[in-house]
Amino acid sequence: MAARHSTRALANDDIEKYSRAFNADRANRVAANAAVSSGLLKAATSYQGMRALPHEFSVELKQGSITNQEHSGRCWMFAALNTLRFEVMHRWNLEDFEFSETYLFFWDKVEKSNAYLENVLATLDETTESRLFQTINDEPASDGGWWQMFVNLVNKYGLVPKSAYPESANSRSSDDFTQYLESQLRTFAARLRDAHKSGRTAQELRVMKLEDMETVYRICAISLGEPPRRFDFLARAKEEDDAKKSDGKDASASRTDGPNGDASAAKNGDKDSGRDERPQIREYGISPLDFYRRYVPVDVNDYVTLANAPLPQRPFNTLYQIAYTTNVAETKPMEFVNVPLDTFRAAALRQLTDGHPIWFACDCLQYSLRKDGVFDRNAVRVDELFGTDFTFDKSRSLEYGDSPSNHAMTLTGVNLGKDGKPNRWKVENSWGKENGKDGYYVASDEWFDEYVTELIIRKDYLDDATTAILATAPTVLDPWQPLTTRCR
Repeated sequence: MAARHSTRALANDDIEKYSRAFNADRANRVAANAAVSSGLLKAATSYQGMRALPHEFSVELKQGSITNQEHSGRCWMFAALNTLRFEVMHRWNLEDFEFSETYLFFWDKVEKSNAYLENVLATLDETTESRLFQTINDEPASDGGWWQMFVNLVNKYGLVPKSAYPESANSRSSDDFTQYLESQLRTFAARLRDAHKSGRTAQELRVMKLEDMETVYRICAISLGEPPRRFDFLARAKEEDDAKKSDGKDASASRTDGPNGDASAAKNGDKDSGRDERPQIREYGISPLDFYRRYVPVDVNDYVTLANAPLPQRPFNTLYQIAYTTNVAETKPMEFVNVPLDTFRAAALRQLTDGHPIWFACDCLQYSLRKDGVFDRNAVRVDELFGTDFTFDKSRSLEYGDSPSNHAMTLTGVNLGKDGKPNRWKVENSWGKENGKDGYYVASDEWFDEYVTELIIRKDYLDDATTAILATAPTVLDPWQPLTTRCR
């Protein structure tokens, strides 16, 4: 048994000493005036740091309108769909496009509920106080997630455009919906465990679970509306620009009429007619899976999660899985390759400079100016404001839970210096265009190294050594072991 150390309460003399030291320093009084009046982050904002991070980038991808997850924890879906919509827009020459986030949100709630009840059935002999059950029972149908959860949903349910399943009150602000869904799920879990203790068979418990899932579906359908099984889709290609016309190239050469739809005009037509004659995609009664397969020019299964977690207990160049983390039963849990920082950064640069955005996870709360759209230690000088040093490096921050991943966004640009190395990154967020510069953020290269923990990289952009690791048997981690958390 470990030795017990004695404790000591703060004495009045201690407080008096601290107060005298505080008031004796003019800098403390000035800092307090600024922080109390304006707020901590504004008082700590450095104009020099802000000026060192202009929203200008040598490599920049043209993306659609900024999206907004509003009061929900769906960042991982938004970031993933923003990554895919870029590919759709450029494949089909669309001015703008947005997938339905609510469609995947519906199925994620249903599938997470089923996975939770399956986990309950798999741990019936665990006490409710066991660490495993406590972890499983914590937020059984939360909004948060990882890229792998997105892949599971797309593989099973496909995708739909936003017009086919728009936002609703409970997708925009999901707390009430999630609260009562999770309360119902825990009620079901208790009933299943009680039935197991009373001697009910495994088959009888499964019948109970299936009946419970009917209630789950009803709760989700009432909250969000039922998702479409088939829908119509209409989209128009961009106008041909002068450069493409002069080159004799068709801006819609990638065939903008739907594979099973009606072919429309192939040219812009008579400009004076008042009719929009741009090439069209027209689909009638298409299924979500067919829509994904026909119109998304990338396969979500061709992406790999790279992590950079410099923890002694998580050796680099190793494939890991985190147990009990899938949202869809009978699919793989969260899986990633932990790689050194230079490998991590090199993969990001290859994919971005070749013209493809990147889903990434980070701690978005660290040294963050939400309204200004800045992620940078030198812009948020809380060290100077408080007169102290914040000395955790990435390893210690992860080990002590100070900066786990909590938010997913999309990298859509990078600025390369004279030496060809990155010095800042362009970040597409899902917090609406009122935050950042029209919804976009800039992250310093130092911030990227310190607080970005996951990148979703296409297999084409992995080096040979990392690719070889994918064929190895994964090391399975317990769900509470630190490295990454669900992004919201």
